[in-house]
Amino acid sequence: MQCQRCFWLDVRLKIKRPNGPPFQINKAIDELLKKEFDSFRQKQEPHPWMTDNEIKAIPMQHQDLDKWRHNFTGVFTLHEPTNLHIFGAIDDVWESEDGQLIVVDYKATSKATEVSIDAEWQISYKRQLEVYQWLLRQNGFKVNDTGYFVYTNGRLDLEGFFDKVEFRTKIIPYNGDDGWVEPTIIKMKQCMEADIPAVGTAAMGGACDFCTYAKARTELTLASIQSGKKPKRSKV
Repeated sequence: MQCQRCFWLDVRLKIKRPNGPPFQINKAIDELLKKEFDSFRQKQEPHPWMTDNEIKAIPMQHQDLDKWRHNFTGVFTLHEPTNLHIFGAIDDVWESEDGQLIVVDYKATSKATEVSIDAEWQISYKRQLEVYQWLLRQNGFKVNDTGYFVYTNGRLDLEGFFDKVEFRTKIIPYNGDDGWVEPTIIKMKQCMEADIPAVGTAAMGGACDFCTYAKARTELTLASIQSGKKPKRSKV
């Protein structure tokens, strides 16, 4: 959905984008939120946030929930038309009073303004949730179109750190539409089997950052080779 060239290089030649630093604070918040919701899952009671937002559901109990949450297993399906194994690791699933599953995704940030999912780049959040909805449906579950983002925001308006960060959490509903998923999987398979594609877009818009950097560096290297000049070595 962003850069077809980066995707092609990854799946065809195993040339992956460089990894950024891990988001350890976000990871910690995810783990703590899971523990918090699990305590209500065991009691089969709604979390107070769910009650406050008039969400008539409880955290779902299922024997495969831990597997669904695991990064390298997740909820998965074999897409038979393409023979592609599609999977995604969910954060949480709630169950409504009528037995429908509700996909829930945790998000964390820290900014002065109130959190929302209205920014253009946050389409990636929405697609993520819609893929989870599609995967659960492929596994035979009835899934509610409405999912929720449990979006927590670290406060910046306090007088100091004092060895703790306070958060304010907002439950944001989102009406998902997974109709784009199947056609995209078809395009993924076509891309994989074709020649190297054109450069795509960056997550925040514009040309792909990774391809732009690779092109600039390659051009500089080629120019240096053609000029016959050896690059200067810096002293350590």
